Order: sequence, then structure tokens, then C-alpha cells
Amino acid sequence: MTESAPLPLLSRYAIMVDVGYIYASAGELLFSAVSRREYQVDADKLIQALTRHAEEQVRGELLRVYWYDAARDRVPTIHQRVIAQMPWVKLRLGNLNARGQQKGVDAQIRADMEALAKHRAITDAVLVAGDEDMVPAVEAAQAFGVRVHLWGVEPPYGTNQAERLVWESDTVDVLERSFLEPFFTRQLTAEPSAPVVVSEAGPMRAGQPVPVQSVPAAPSPAQVFGERHSRSISRPLPITHLPAARLGPDRERVEEAGEHVAQKWILTRGEDNIRDLLPGPILPPVIDKELLVDAEKELGLSLRAYQEAREWLRDAFWARVHRQFGVGVGKSKG
Repeated sequence: MTESAPLPLLSRYAIMVDVGYIYASAGELLFSAVSRREYQVDADKLIQALTRHAEEQVRGELLRVYWYDAARDRVPTIHQRVIAQMPWVKLRLGNLNARGQQKGVDAQIRADMEALAKHRAITDAVLVAGDEDMVPAVEAAQAFGVRVHLWGVEPPYGTNQAERLVWESDTVDVLERSFLEPFFTRQLTAEPSAPVVVSEAGPMRAGQPVPVQSVPAAPSPAQVFGERHSRSISRPLPITHLPAARLGPDRERVEEAGEHVAQKWILTRGEDNIRDLLPGPILPPVIDKELLVDAEKELGLSLRAYQEAREWLRDAFWARVHRQFGVGVGKSKG
């Protein structure tokens, strides 16, 4: 009897989604929204898209999708009940407190990841999350030999995932705006027949009460047909929405941010660590990304689409570092 060759190992993975993270991050990216009430989510189609994306990335057998959400007193909403009935999906509910904060989700993720890893139910875990509280869950799964693939939502600027969580994960992937857009829709709070109101105070946020006096009155037949002057007709003029001009960031502000990040790093990371970057002007890719993220936090806007602005940022960073160590100023090569 001849000995057969060993069969290749097949990956088996679970997808574990912190719903609070993916919803809040996508809402901020797509609508600058601060509340889940400001948008609607086609959750079942989003889950299907995440599943297809995982098939392309991990290439193995899906155990199931774990969907970690929260509800008042852990009583599922109608939408959560629909998700719970989906095949290969396990709904896990934490508690939603009076402030709208979810509680108990982190502990559930850690318990599931550790149990699945301990019993060898999975070889890989896809984790969609951003909180540093997820780090113990990652470490527990890795201790049993499971590879953890961290997915995050594209941030509008800066970062929306804890640095240590990124470090501890085996691989990192980003769900971009184009991936998420089909599943998120701006929530309209007004009735369909209600008039669109534009007040002198500026645009109103979703859910903000509309002043009664700001609603234009409909013209009477006498006003329309009996009066000659157009100003007597209190009909609101149509508003033409023109595409906003895409203005790049201000150079002076970008350079100030570059110098400020350099100064902060010198103080917090120590001169010896910063000296290791000399003579420049090229930064290691990881450090260059950290510079970009910190500068975007300073500015409150994204520089990713503006290559020239990123060069200003690097030049200002190096100018401050070179002054610190008495080195001639150099220019980055982009």
C-alpha cells in the first residue's frame, strides 16, 4: 500500500463585524453624519458584499458571519431580526444605553474569537473593527494559531482605527468609499410632500425643527393672475445646485502642520529616534503614512488626493528636523 500525499490545508474563516464601528465610520465618510438616524443601511446586501470580498481575500471556506450590534435591553429591532434570519449569519447583541452607546460588544467578540480559535473551528478571522479594545481578542486568537485580517473603513482624513490594533493584526485592508456607497442612503426626516425650506440661517441638519415662519406661503389666484409685478408673487425661486469647485489645501497651513508634527515627534519620540531618519529626504513608507495621518488630524481635512500638498508637508517636516540637528535643508522627491 503506497502512502498518499498529504491533502492541502484549507482555510476556514469567520467574518466578525463590529456594526457600531462600520456604520459610524461609513456615515462619517459618506455624509459627515454623527448619528445612525441620519442614514439608512441596506445591511443584508452589505453582508453579502463583505462575504464576497472575503472570498477574494482569504480563499477558503466561510464558517459564518458574526454581526455584533446593540439594542435597547438586547431586544432586536425589525432590521436586526431580518439579519438574524440570514443564512450563515449569527446576530450578536450588546446593550444600547440611554446615550446610544453600545455595551458588551467587545467582550462578545473576544469570547467568540477565542472559542473558535481554541477549538480549531477557524484558521483565519476577518475582523471589521477599529477600537483598541479589540486588541485582546486579536491576541487571544493568535495565541491559538489563528491569522487575523483587520478591515477598516476608509477615513475621511487621519485614521479611524487604533494604531496598536493595526500593529497586532496579521494583514490590514481598507473598505473604500466606492465599496460602501451602494449600501448607505441619506435618511430624509421630512414627509415626502413637505416643501424644501432654505432659511436665512443656512442649511439645517437632519432632525432639526423647521421654523414655521420660514415656510413660503403659496400664492393666491388673485396674486398670480391679477397683479402685474412679479415681486407680488411669493413663489420661491428654484435653487440651482452647482458643483463646488475643488479647492486644494492652503500651503501655509500644510507647512505649519508639517513643522508641528515634526516638533511633536521630537518631543514625544525622542531626538535619537528622529535622528535615525537623517539625512533624508526620503521617509520610510510607514513613517511617511504616520506623518500624513498626524498632519490630517491637525488640519481636519484629507491631503490624499493632493500630491503637491503632500510634498509641502514633507518639505516642512524635514525643514524642522534639519533645523533641530543643524543639517542643510533638503527637498523631498515626492
